[in-house]
Amino acid sequence: MDEAADITLWLGSAREGDRAALDRVLTTLYQELHTMARRQLAGQQHQTLDATALVHESYLKLLGSSGAARFDDRAHFFAYAASAMRSVVVDYARSRLARKRGGDLKRVAEIPEDVEGGLRLDETTLALNSALDRLANVDERLAKVVELRYFAGLSELQIAELMQRSERSIRRDWQKARLFLMASMGHEE
Repeated sequence: MDEAADITLWLGSAREGDRAALDRVLTTLYQELHTMARRQLAGQQHQTLDATALVHESYLKLLGSSGAARFDDRAHFFAYAASAMRSVVVDYARSRLARKRGGDLKRVAEIPEDVEGGLRLDETTLALNSALDRLANVDERLAKVVELRYFAGLSELQIAELMQRSERSIRRDWQKARLFLMASMGHEE
């Protein structure tokens, strides 16, 4: 049996409450999560949030307070992982900026087309988080594309595979979402 089939079986068992099965999924996908985290934190020197800490904090969020996380499939798992990473990064940026500025957060908006350089742990991430919440209220699918691309660092092709859609469709969704977010953050492109 291949790894993808194993993960599918383990996810099924995890949905039924088998904590050991969820642990096997997380252990198997840990390296992919770590690679995503490392890519997103690239260029963040002298920060206390490193890739390992991001993965571990995300793992705790994935499990939630009840420890009963449920994932339908690999795409669902990565969607939750992206959301958990977003939450950790936003919490970290809030905390860091509150310490740095005594709680005074100014909003600076910019959403780069190329997210390969890593996440910025600053006001931009906080402004993006608020705009992304507004986008989710309008179009959940577009918000999910942004989370997977920006916070999980997945390519359009990877997102297309996870969401079982065409790469071209994901590219259009990314552009629409990006325009919405820029407008929502008070900037025109």
